[in-house]
Amino acid sequence: MLEDKNQEKTSLAELGEFGLINHLTKHFKVYSSATLKGVGDDAAVISQSEKELLVTTDLLVEGVHFDLSYMPLKHLGYKAVMVNLSDVYAMNGVAEQITVSIAVSNRFPLEALEELYAGIKLACDTYKVDLIGGDTTSSTKGMLISVTALGSAKKEDIVYRNGAKSTDLIVVSGDLGGAYLGLQVLEREKQVFQVNPENQPDLDNYTYLIERQLKPEARKDVPELLKELDVKPTSMIDISDGLSSEIMHICTQSKVGCKIYEDKLPLDPQVISTSEEFNMDSTMIALSGGEDYELLFTVPIADFDKIKGNPNFSIIGHITEENQGMNLVTRANQEMELKAQGWNSFKG
Repeated sequence: MLEDKNQEKTSLAELGEFGLINHLTKHFKVYSSATLKGVGDDAAVISQSEKELLVTTDLLVEGVHFDLSYMPLKHLGYKAVMVNLSDVYAMNGVAEQITVSIAVSNRFPLEALEELYAGIKLACDTYKVDLIGGDTTSSTKGMLISVTALGSAKKEDIVYRNGAKSTDLIVVSGDLGGAYLGLQVLEREKQVFQVNPENQPDLDNYTYLIERQLKPEARKDVPELLKELDVKPTSMIDISDGLSSEIMHICTQSKVGCKIYEDKLPLDPQVISTSEEFNMDSTMIALSGGEDYELLFTVPIADFDKIKGNPNFSIIGHITEENQGMNLVTRANQEMELKAQGWNSFKG
């Protein structure tokens, strides 16, 4: 990431922890009527309603989950929030508040954290969620970001991973594989830049893929759309680790099998063309790529007419009995066992 060498840098030590938190959070607005007290006291205060509370946390570590050589800090702040909001929407809930904790080494000046928090604020403003707290501390190893999202849903509206039934349809929002290919493009350009720093990347042909990687959008609209269509999913999960891993989570927890049809997988034209360029199989990328943050869900077959033809959704298969296993049906009509080859941060 190019930096202006002449730009003034403010050491975080000048502000101290409380001064830093106050500085970074003073412009955040409160959107939810349930947020009685956000940042600025010993604890946040949230009004409890008759709804169920949803809580989810993600930890992002520099060098494992993000690379600051091509991930702008503003995008990183935005993405860190999206990752968590997506989990709330995957429960068919409404996201309402977040907490953000960061650990940074002394190589980060105040201006870098202002960029990070500008992205967090953009996410809060766009998705109407409240920043209600968090922590800042020093790190010897670059940057760590932990975001916790809080949301709510009526008890009868919550969708778990374990409710899929045989003959249910398998549905996915949006399209798949773009985020993974965006990462491949960025990694390639990083290597080119390291060999020749004069070489400026030409990314015009990959704008959609790079946006999918650097600035993903959580599917807040899907629970709202399903409500309008009068459809309640029997199970739901967000696609963070790849389609095959996620459908296997649903099948394992629901004690069912599945058939996914290769020719039904939704692929953007940029995914198809860039897969060919990288000599990769677009089906494998759709199944194993991850970080798409689309929602994968199952619905009763009786809801077929409500879902079919909707531009937001693709019906990609159906649930089977457990003893039939979890399979991909290829274009040649052969069945292949699905494998969880998605993202695993514990594999170097």
